[in-house]
Amino acid sequence: MSYTMHSHPVQNKSFSSLGKRTKYRIIIFAILAIIVFLIAKRNYYDAHIYFYIKSHYHQSTWEGKSRWLPHYKVITEAKQIKGIKDNLSSIVYDPDLDRFLAVTNGDPTALIALDKSGEIIGIFPLRGFGDVEGLAYMGNGRVAVVDERTHQLSFFLLPNTPRTIEIKEAQFISLGIDLSGNKGFEGITYDREGDRFFIVKERDPRQLYEISGVGASLEGDMQIQIKDLTDWVKDRVFATDLSDIYFDPGTGHLFILSDESKLLMEMTDQGEMVSFRSFNRWFSDLRKSAPQVEGLTFDSDGNLYVVSEPNLFYVFRRQ
Repeated sequence: MSYTMHSHPVQNKSFSSLGKRTKYRIIIFAILAIIVFLIAKRNYYDAHIYFYIKSHYHQSTWEGKSRWLPHYKVITEAKQIKGIKDNLSSIVYDPDLDRFLAVTNGDPTALIALDKSGEIIGIFPLRGFGDVEGLAYMGNGRVAVVDERTHQLSFFLLPNTPRTIEIKEAQFISLGIDLSGNKGFEGITYDREGDRFFIVKERDPRQLYEISGVGASLEGDMQIQIKDLTDWVKDRVFATDLSDIYFDPGTGHLFILSDESKLLMEMTDQGEMVSFRSFNRWFSDLRKSAPQVEGLTFDSDGNLYVVSEPNLFYVFRRQ
């Protein structure tokens, strides 16, 4: 008995042979996939996931060597600072007097002294300083503020009694690097032992600079050096903008804050990313997302303090 084998050609349906409804579904799905991809790429969500996995497996490497931001839990959330209505822009810890210093950049422009509960204990109006966004404490009563639009760094001594501080009382350096209006120098921090400042430019483009020797130069020995560290934030910081920076003397690490991405990132002073935490309610322990995080600092006990516009005060403690 013999059998005859009959082969049946496989029919591959082309896109043109599909029904209209199926075509529309495929097109809509493709458009949505492209939109999701572009949003994820713009907001560095792919980098978030990658670094979350990477840091999880390398956590033990940084034990005792970092702050490790995922361990910080909220203690005080979105407390309104009475006496400030809007434009709270930066905060820094003053270890000499165990207090905080903050700035408001309009109506009026002022330097504000706060206690650890976020209550105002002194106001120093700033006259002639321009669009002040960043603030750093240098020690022994000396502070530095940075003008976002002109990239001018101004240095002055805080008086013992709150009063108006005139721009003519300050010494200054004007950098004028990539001036871009309201997207200029946004944050500044000072490494007292190394006598160096770190400054971040908000965006378009995001930039990071190190300026060393300023403290010595203010005392009469001119020895200023400027380094462009922009590659660190260009290649490794997964945030769309930079709103503040803090140098931690305990670990030697830098902490970079992003308003748009609602992130705080920890990196070494060689540019290696260490840890991060979110201020988005969906990815953190906050009941509500922080509206516009603009400043951060740590106190001598290692507690983390963050301020957000318009006038909100947050406290986080390592658990």
